[in-house]
Amino acid sequence: MTVVISGVLFTACDTDSTSGVSKVTNYPTIEINGAETLFVPLGGTFSDPGVVAKENGKVIPTVVSYSGNFRHAKTLDVNQSDEYTQTYTATNQDGFKKAITRKVVVYKTGNLVNSIEGVYLSTTKRNGALLPSTQGSSVDQKYIYIWKNTDGSFGVSDAFGGWYSIGRKIGITSATEGGTITGDISASTFTFPGNPLGNTYFGGVANITGLTVNAAAKTLVLTTAWTASDGTPYTFVSTLTQVQL
Repeated sequence: MTVVISGVLFTACDTDSTSGVSKVTNYPTIEINGAETLFVPLGGTFSDPGVVAKENGKVIPTVVSYSGNFRHAKTLDVNQSDEYTQTYTATNQDGFKKAITRKVVVYKTGNLVNSIEGVYLSTTKRNGALLPSTQGSSVDQKYIYIWKNTDGSFGVSDAFGGWYSIGRKIGITSATEGGTITGDISASTFTFPGNPLGNTYFGGVANITGLTVNAAAKTLVLTTAWTASDGTPYTFVSTLTQVQL
């Protein structure tokens, strides 16, 4: 993009004036290389396909930054499962910036016998009903994440199964974070020491109340009860289907 800014400058004590002064600025453009979402196995190597940033057809450098969306690291850590936002920023010679992002998912796929880690598609019902199509989609939402904490417990990215954050497209701020799961996976006997959970976007109090595991079908069913800030009760039942990466 090119913008021309013109102006006329007058000086009262000068017989000469400066008129028709123009300045051209060429805004930076960025094209991303590769996929918008990349998957890296836990402990693996990330090869950044990069971007191509240009100013008036000339390639210019970019600055890259990372943010862990659910575990909140400030750099990309291939030894910590999470969904990371990778941001590329280019700046032209006049200081105008252009940024573009991609997701980098660091994951481990558990066998659902002694580990429920993984990347999951989520189909969620709230009070027994799917999200109305006029409001979005609560079917096969991409993605809900489960990771293993250093103490052996498991964490889940959104106890509401992505109903608001993915289905309603409100974003990460509407996810109910902090869910923690411990127990016997083979018996589907669990406790949830992270309860009670808060929701930054909506308020209220949530509690994970149940989890069942079907190792053969590669599915989990996660149940969370929420009392909204206005006192309205909701129950979210999310069927999570493990993605085989």
